[in-house]
Amino acid sequence: MIKINLLPIRASKRKESARQQLLILLVSLLAVIGIALAAYSFLLIKIKSTNTDIARSEQEIQELKAKIGKIKDLERLKADVQKKLDVLNQLRRGKSGPVHRLTTLSSAVPDKLWLTGYTESANGVKITGVAFTEELIASFMRSLQESEDFTNVELVVSEQVEMVGMKLKKFELLLALKNQMAATTGAQPQKK
Repeated sequence: MIKINLLPIRASKRKESARQQLLILLVSLLAVIGIALAAYSFLLIKIKSTNTDIARSEQEIQELKAKIGKIKDLERLKADVQKKLDVLNQLRRGKSGPVHRLTTLSSAVPDKLWLTGYTESANGVKITGVAFTEELIASFMRSLQESEDFTNVELVVSEQVEMVGMKLKKFELLLALKNQMAATTGAQPQKK
C-alpha cells in the first residue's frame, strides 16, 4: 500500500485560509472606516448647514427688530401728529367762538353803558362795566340772556360810583356760555 503524505497540502490550505480571513478582515475594516468617515462628513455638512441657517435666521431677527423699532418710531410720530391735529382742530373750533361771542356782546351793549372788563374762564364769563341807570343794566342783561352765546346771566354787584363828576352805576355780571352748558350736560344748545 502506498501512503501519501497530505500534511503539506493541509498546511498550505491553512495558510491560504488564514490569508483569506485576514484579507476579509482588512476589507471589512476598511469598509467600516469608510462608512464611518462618510457618516462623519455627512454630519459635518449637516451641522455646517444648520449653523448657516441659524446665522441667517439671527440676521433676519436683527433686521426684523430694526423694522419693529422703525414701526414703533412711526407709531410714536403718528401719535404726536394726531395730538397736534387734535389741537389744531380744537383751535379751529374755538377760533370762531370768541369772535362770535364778542360780536354778540357788542351788539347787546346799549347806549350809555360801557364795559370795563371781560374775563372768560372755565367757570363762565365775568363782565364789569358802568352805566347811567339800572334800567340800562337790566336791558343789557336781557339782551345777553336772549343771545345765542350766553345763558344764566346773574347780577353780582350793582353800586353807585362817582366818575368824572357824574354819578354812575358800576356793575358786575356772571354768566355761562351756552356751548359749555351743552358740553357739560350733553345736550345741544337750543336756539330761540
